[in-house]
Amino acid sequence: MNLAKRVKALTPSSTLAITAKANALKAEGHDVIGLGAGEPDFNTPEHIIDRAESAMREGFTKYTPASGLAQLKKSIVDKLQADQKLQYDPSEVIVTTGAKHALYTLFQAILDEGDEVVIPTPYWVSYPEQVKLAGGVPVHIEGKEENGFKVTADQLKQAISSNTKALIINSPSNPTGAIYTAEELKALGKVCVEHDLIIVSDEIYEKLTYFGETHTSIAQLSPELKERTIIINGVSKSHAMTGWRIGYAVGNRDIIQAMTNLASHSTSNPTSIAQFAAIAAYDGPQEPVNEMKEAFEGRLNKVYDQLIQIPGFRCEKPKGAFYLFPNVTEAVEMTGFDSVDSWVEALLEYEKVALVPGSGFGSPDNVRLSYATSLPVLEEALDRIRSFMEKHQK
Repeated sequence: MNLAKRVKALTPSSTLAITAKANALKAEGHDVIGLGAGEPDFNTPEHIIDRAESAMREGFTKYTPASGLAQLKKSIVDKLQADQKLQYDPSEVIVTTGAKHALYTLFQAILDEGDEVVIPTPYWVSYPEQVKLAGGVPVHIEGKEENGFKVTADQLKQAISSNTKALIINSPSNPTGAIYTAEELKALGKVCVEHDLIIVSDEIYEKLTYFGETHTSIAQLSPELKERTIIINGVSKSHAMTGWRIGYAVGNRDIIQAMTNLASHSTSNPTSIAQFAAIAAYDGPQEPVNEMKEAFEGRLNKVYDQLIQIPGFRCEKPKGAFYLFPNVTEAVEMTGFDSVDSWVEALLEYEKVALVPGSGFGSPDNVRLSYATSLPVLEEALDRIRSFMEKHQK
């Protein structure tokens, strides 16, 4: 039976592949440490869980509008005003089944066959695949390690063609933790205005910034940038709600309406109960968000200092998200493997530590490890990596 060409063209998720291998080893009884997780290890705060339970008991278990509950859209509008001083109307908001679905629906709404989307590397694994599913063409520009994995306005200019439709900005970044400054965003935004590009601003890690760094949305910087920016966000990372599947897109009313029309024929609406939980997340106490952020920052400081002591590891210290993205080419050479991917496979086989190879993020010299797990587990993982290097060093 033949599958559709669009599905055949997809590249399997490297994060899911390594997780599957790790889970298979666990099922065999091995003590596996998985550092591939893209989610907080904290449980959802109690006041959010309580609101979901009460919503069910109050009978809020029915369909909602395709674009989301009016109450939740108001909470999102209020949050953007409070955090970024951005003013939006609820008609400029769509609530989606996770931020991933917001991105997917956006690309389906704005891309025609052959339209190009500029994607800085390293990138989140689903960006190019979602662009391809919409008939678009991913165009990659390299965020160089010596520039903190960030791209420049000059690089963007060189990548633009007559088919370029949009630019993706992910700040703080998955997988690097890099954060674009306001000045860097202004420079990129100037190019986008000159070439009439849509800006897709993925801000899902906005609450997870460290060492006094702050998140800036490119939409904050000028009315003309706000007009062409679609903000993608959600409660998954900020409020430890990955499984609740609530994200959203905010921006141009016509684009949001087109996304709503698409959603009405795909998901009908986001889960009603999860939407009430998200209202509680934004309208309720924010202390759990701050506590989680402080915990991640503490782990980062301790784990980073140990990581860079491992032979062959070179790593830019991230300023956001909850990932480390070291360059391990020297470590691979020292141990005689022919690629980072084979080195990662061997590490899982011999030491039962699961990292994600950087090839899935468009950066084959690196690996991604998540510090969204307890400090003792992280330290044990680093001990095993160090032991692996000692045993296999040529």
